[in-house]
Amino acid sequence: MLKSTKKNARNSAVQFEFSSFFTRGWSGWKYELAGFLLFAFAWAAVTQIVFTRPELYHFKGFLPGPTLAALADAFQNSKFWMSVFASLRRIVLGIAISAFIGLPLGVLIGFFTRLRKLTHSPIQFVRMISPLSWMPIALLLFTSFESAVHFLIIMATICPIILNTAIGVMNINPQWLKMALNQGANNVQLIQTIVLPYSIPHMLTSIRLALGIAWIVLVPAEFLGVSSGLGYLINDARDTMEYDKLMAIIIAIGILGFILDRIFQKLQHRLGPWNV
Repeated sequence: MLKSTKKNARNSAVQFEFSSFFTRGWSGWKYELAGFLLFAFAWAAVTQIVFTRPELYHFKGFLPGPTLAALADAFQNSKFWMSVFASLRRIVLGIAISAFIGLPLGVLIGFFTRLRKLTHSPIQFVRMISPLSWMPIALLLFTSFESAVHFLIIMATICPIILNTAIGVMNINPQWLKMALNQGANNVQLIQTIVLPYSIPHMLTSIRLALGIAWIVLVPAEFLGVSSGLGYLINDARDTMEYDKLMAIIIAIGILGFILDRIFQKLQHRLGPWNV
């Protein structure tokens, strides 16, 4: 374990250090506000140029004015909020199952060299498969669309959780482990007293990454046939050709995803203040 940890410590610079990127403070609210204003200006400019042409005028619902009006109506509609809660429930359950499986596996894979070598290729193989390509298998395996959606979220999030947790374990200072071994600690004690406390920030970051991935996968997963959720609302708006409503739901998905990420970022800072 020590030899492997030293090697991994030297090679950690060339690995994706997700934790430092996703927990590093940004430049302040002024830059964020400016970024949002630039985004809104680009959206208004592009849609004004594209969708005001006569041949595309029936897509005028994508313009900011109709979209924001539809978004305001959605916020006052109980059906919208029921769909939001349905999507959030699927996200929470899917990530909870992924974390229940992935966090312990990540710790063990990062700690035991032979297990890491044994599982490296299978994990990389599964990681490279698009989560949405599991859709036909999900429909065959599960009798309900709800379970199929949960399965797709799990397949999308479990590998990032395993890998980032394992990276956290692999980056532990080998001197800490050496001192504990010199005092007679065994592997179980090493994991309990050193590995788990040190790896908590990486675990939180892995769950935050999984949240972002799950939020992306959720919408197409909800096209499977569920009767609620944000993906269902988009599908319904497309079928009824209500393009202002369709764009409003897209904007709502971005807003909700941004809020969820910020909430989890605050949670990271409270639970792992040493991770900067």
